Amino acid sequence: MATKFTLDDLKRILREGAGADDATDLDGDIADRDFEELGYESLALLETGGRIEREYGISLDEDALADARTPTALVDLVNSHLTARAV
Repeated sequence: MATKFTLDDLKRILREGAGADDATDLDGDIADRDFEELGYESLALLETGGRIEREYGISLDEDALADARTPTALVDLVNSHLTARAV
C-alpha cells in the first residue's frame, strides 16, 4: 500500500472517476482552488473519496471529505489517514 498521497494521485483519480470537462485544466495550478470552481460537485467528490478509500485502504469520514474544499485539503486529509494507519 502507498504511504504518501500526492496531488498527481488526486488528479489521476479525479480524471478516472469524475472525468474532466474541456473547461477544467487539471494540469494547471489547482492545489488551492475550490473543487466547485474546478467543476467538481459533491457527488463527484463522493465518488473520488470512494475511489481513494478502495485504492489506499482507508476510510474517509463524509464530513471531513465535505470540508476538504481544495485539492490541497483533500491530499492532506488522505495523508493524515495514511500516516495514522502506518503507526
